[in-house]
Amino acid sequence: MDQQLITRIVEAALLAASQPLAATQLHALFVGDALEEQVSAGEIDTALRELQAACADRGVELVEVASGWRFQVKADVHPWVARLWAERQTKYTRATLETLALIAYRQPITRGEIEQIRGVAVNSSIIKALEEREWIRVVGHRDVPGRPELLGTTRGFLDYFGLQRLDQLPPLSELKDFGELEPQLALGDVAMPAPGDVGSENDSDIDSDSHDADADASGAIPQHDDGKDEADSAASSSEHEDE
Repeated sequence: MDQQLITRIVEAALLAASQPLAATQLHALFVGDALEEQVSAGEIDTALRELQAACADRGVELVEVASGWRFQVKADVHPWVARLWAERQTKYTRATLETLALIAYRQPITRGEIEQIRGVAVNSSIIKALEEREWIRVVGHRDVPGRPELLGTTRGFLDYFGLQRLDQLPPLSELKDFGELEPQLALGDVAMPAPGDVGSENDSDIDSDSHDADADASGAIPQHDDGKDEADSAASSSEHEDE
């Protein structure tokens, strides 16, 4: 098949899809064609690279996130495009951000461990809201009495922040404000919690409109994944980690 046609098909599929598409999904579009029309993985990769290059002077870019490839708004024009979702912008409380940060950086982690670090009880509504947002999920259970649930982030979390892997998160020591990951949202001055810090905020103050669909940090509308995440393999070994 002509490479130009392959590139056009890949571009159309990415624009039509409601979520990122992995290279294997793009390749599957050509499965079943006549033998002479078979497309190789290399040709799919070439199409993706050509589309990336074609976006050099445009307002959008093609990037690879945890769930696959997607077109998204470039950072330099995002402030204007974000006005499309201005009425549905989400604001998160300090308690929500600290909880999410601890799960992201110390996963897999139990609710009790989060409470021990923050110094206050974690309101169930915060965990529920993050789960419904599909940013966190239960990845296992700690092998201790009561077998508490281990929490970890999802691919949806990585997609939202424009990341492919957890190791692309900025070092915790360099992150003064979790809002730095999402500069387009009005997150406020939220300091990162340190071990032993005592939380002073009432965790019952849950963020408002936490389930609204707002534009994410990279400019793409948040996409949801199938619940798999980077913490899957870590859950089984977490029983032996230092607490």
